[in-house]
Amino acid sequence: MSEGTHGVTRLWEPDPETPAGPMRRFLDEVAAREGVPLADYRSALDWSTTDIAGFWDSIRRHFDVAGEWPGPALRSERMPGAKWFPEARLNYAEHLLRRADGPEADRTAVVVDEDGTRRELSWRDLAASVHSVAAGLRARGVGPGDVVAAVLPNVPETIIALLATASIGAIWSVCSPELAAPAAISRLSQLGPVVLFGSTGYEFNGKWLDRRDHLGEIAAALPTVRELIDVGPDGFDGLLAVPGNAEYERVGFDHPLWVLFTSGTTGAPKGIVHGHGGMLLEGLKLFGLHCELTEEDRFSVAANTSWMVWNLLVDSLLTGASIVTYSGSPTYPRVDRQFQLSAQTGVTVFGAGAAYLRAVQESGLNPGTDSDLSSVRLGITTGSTLADPSALWLCDQFSPEFRLADSSGGTDICSGFIGGNPLEPVRLGRMQGAMLGVALEIYGDDGRPVREQVGELVITKPMPAMPVAFWNDPDGSRYRNAYFAQFPDVWTHGDWAVESVDGTCEVLGRSDATLNRGGVRLGSAEIYSALDNIEGIHDSMVLGVEVPGGDYWMPLFVVLDGTRALDDDLTAEIRNAIRSRASARHVPDEIIAVPAIPLTHTGKKVEVPVKRLFVGDGAPAPDRGALANPAALDWFVQRAADFRAEHAKTN
Repeated sequence: MSEGTHGVTRLWEPDPETPAGPMRRFLDEVAAREGVPLADYRSALDWSTTDIAGFWDSIRRHFDVAGEWPGPALRSERMPGAKWFPEARLNYAEHLLRRADGPEADRTAVVVDEDGTRRELSWRDLAASVHSVAAGLRARGVGPGDVVAAVLPNVPETIIALLATASIGAIWSVCSPELAAPAAISRLSQLGPVVLFGSTGYEFNGKWLDRRDHLGEIAAALPTVRELIDVGPDGFDGLLAVPGNAEYERVGFDHPLWVLFTSGTTGAPKGIVHGHGGMLLEGLKLFGLHCELTEEDRFSVAANTSWMVWNLLVDSLLTGASIVTYSGSPTYPRVDRQFQLSAQTGVTVFGAGAAYLRAVQESGLNPGTDSDLSSVRLGITTGSTLADPSALWLCDQFSPEFRLADSSGGTDICSGFIGGNPLEPVRLGRMQGAMLGVALEIYGDDGRPVREQVGELVITKPMPAMPVAFWNDPDGSRYRNAYFAQFPDVWTHGDWAVESVDGTCEVLGRSDATLNRGGVRLGSAEIYSALDNIEGIHDSMVLGVEVPGGDYWMPLFVVLDGTRALDDDLTAEIRNAIRSRASARHVPDEIIAVPAIPLTHTGKKVEVPVKRLFVGDGAPAPDRGALANPAALDWFVQRAADFRAEHAKTN
C-alpha cells in the first residue's frame, strides 16, 4: 500500500521484478502472432474492443478450447443478434473435464469442508461421477434441449449434476433450497423440466433443515417432471452405481447451457439463457487472464446456487484451479467463517460480497490475526465499488502482496464488465476499469459518452457472454426491451457509473428499479406478490437505495386501507409473508406507512424516479404531469430530503 499521485492511495501495484504472469504471456503471444503492439493494459483493451472477433478467437486459441472451430469467429457485429463462431461444435463440460484423463487427473478439483469434515474430489473422481449421472440421465430419455432442474445447495453433487446435464446437451437450471417454494416454482415452472434433482434437507447454522415438504411442493407444481432424483448424503439415488463413459454431445456455440433468473419490477422472473461457447470463453478470459488462475490456485466464495456467482465458481474450474464448496451459513459459528474456511483449505483466491465484508468488519474481528491467510493472493468483490473503509480493512487482513479485484457485472452475462487486472495499480475507491473485450462507455441522457460524471453504463459492441435469448421470448422483444430500448444498438445495463480519464471506474448502483442487495439482484414483483393476501394493505412500493459509505437501504412503503394500523403484529405478518413466499433476502430493512404510492396514468408505480429522489443524483424531479396522483409525490419528496440531509451529516 502506497501513496500515489495527487494523494491517491494505491492498495497494490505490479512488481516489475515478478516474472510475467498469464495475462502478460497472453498479450506477448498475441503481439508476436498478430504484429499488434500490446505494451500495456490500455493498448490491449483498445485492441480487444476494436478487433473483437480477433480477440475472442485469440482466447479460443490461447486456451486450446476443445471442439471443432471451422469458419469465422464472428459473422455479424450487430447488437443484438451477433452470431459468434457460427460453425463451431463444442461442449462446456468436455473442456472443463479435460484434465481427468491427463497427468493432472489425481490432483484435487473440489474440496468440501462442512462442520470440520473435509473430503476432496480429484479430477478423475469428478469426471467419473459426471459420466455416471450423464448415463443415468440418458437412460431416462433425457437428451439435447431437454431441461434438467435442481433444488440443491452449494455442494459437489450440484456441480456434478450441472456438468452431467451439459455433457449430454441438455439445459440446466437450479434454485437454492433456501428460496421459498412459490419463488422456486415461479422460475422452474417456466422451463418445463423433465427431471428434477432435489435435496430433502441440508445443514445450516449448525442445524439440519428438513426440506422434504418444500421439495414435494415444488415437484408437485412441475407437471412435466418425469422423475424426482433425491440427492442426499449417499449420492444420486443410485445413479452413481453404474459407471458411465466419457461421452460429450458437441453442440453449437449458442446452444443453451443454463438458464439463470433475474427479476425486473413486474411480472414473473426472467429466464436468461446462456450458451456453451459464451460461458466457456468468458470464463477462461475472466479467470485465466484477469484473475490469473492456474492449476496451483484454489478459489472459494460463499454463494448459494440461486446466485450467478455460484456459476462463476464452476467456471473457475475451466482453468484447472480447484474450488471449495460450502453450503452452510457464511456467518456460523462466527461471522468470519469464510475467512476461517479459506485458511483451513489453503485458498489462494477469495471471493465475497461487499455486505458480508462489511458485516465482518463491523463485528470487530480481525480474521487475518486469528487465522493464517498468507496463501490468499487475490480478493474478488462484487457489486458496487467497495467502500474505502472496507477496502482498507480487507487489505489489512492479508499479506502485502494481496491484490484486490473490485468487480461489477451481472446475471445478464454471468460475468463482469468491470474488474481487476494484474498489469495496473489498484487505487482506493476505484475499480480498475473495463475488462478485456468489454467496449464500455458511460452515457449521459443525450446518449453521448461522458467522463468524470455520473451516467448510464453501456456496452457498445457485442460479447459472446451476452444472453443467447430470454426464455419464452420467441420474437426477442423482451430481450430487446431489457437492454436496447434506451439507446438503440447499445446495451444499457441499468447501472449508474463514473469513468475517469484514466479508465478507472466507480459503480454507484442500479439506475432502474431492480433491487440489488448484497450483490444479488431481487425482483420487487416477488415482494408485492407476497403481500397480496395480507389484510389491511392497499398498495406498496419497495426501493433499493445505495447509501454513501457503501450501505444499502431497502425500505418497503405501504398504503393501509384503514382497517389496520402498522403495528408490531402487522409488521411481523408482512416480514413473515415475504420470508416464506420469497426469501429472507427479500425482507425489507424498514416498513413505512405512507399516504399513497405515486402511479402513472396506466397504474404503474414510479419506482425509479422516487429512488432518484433518495439517491440525490441531481436528476430532474419526477414529471408530475405523468402521474395519475401527483400529490402522492409530496410525502416522498420531503422524506427523501430528510434522508439525504441525515446521511450528509454522517458522511
